[in-house]
Amino acid sequence: MTTDAPFAFAEPGADCGLCPRLVSFRETNRSALPGGHNAPVPAFGPLDAALLIVGLAPGLHGANRTGRPFTGDWAGDMLYPALIRHGFAVGTYCESADDGLRLNNCRISNAVRCVPPQNKPTTPEIAACRDFLVREIAAMPRLRAVLCLGRVAHDSAVRLFGERAAATPFSHGAVHRLAQRGLRLYDSYHCSRYNTNTGVLTEPMFDAVFARIADDLRAN
Repeated sequence: MTTDAPFAFAEPGADCGLCPRLVSFRETNRSALPGGHNAPVPAFGPLDAALLIVGLAPGLHGANRTGRPFTGDWAGDMLYPALIRHGFAVGTYCESADDGLRLNNCRISNAVRCVPPQNKPTTPEIAACRDFLVREIAAMPRLRAVLCLGRVAHDSAVRLFGERAAATPFSHGAVHRLAQRGLRLYDSYHCSRYNTNTGVLTEPMFDAVFARIADDLRAN
């Protein structure tokens, strides 16, 4: 990946046809959930942010319904309050894209922009959508930190930046210095209901990741 200069970034269109399985699922959801967004979910937050958070994919009854990443489901209930606590968001999170919440020096995206069946995108679908993430990162001139929520987001980012997987293993709380642009790659377990209900990820663990990021951004 070459990111010497930022350029214009465009989200996938509402009827993006790159992934036939996701297109079919989208059409099913447009009939079953007619009031929802039911299209590729655009990133949230400014392109001049220093922090980019990368999740897996929109949730069926969360971002796929509301049209904003991590909005309307359990993951958002954990993510957005953490962002507010650590100064990366301003306002009140109300599980709606029109709640007035604003991100501060932070942007949220996904490795896959369309909701996949059973929340599980396939390897070809992740690869097909990666170019949007490549272009998004290239269009972020002030980017200094990338936080990957979960192994899939981590693996996609590692491949995107041309890093060796063995040299940048996924681990909660890990910090990797990337060759490209001097970026830091941070890892956290995904803030899913399963991970929080089973104690894989706790609020103090999640807070520690954002505290480290905030400290590093202030220091450099």
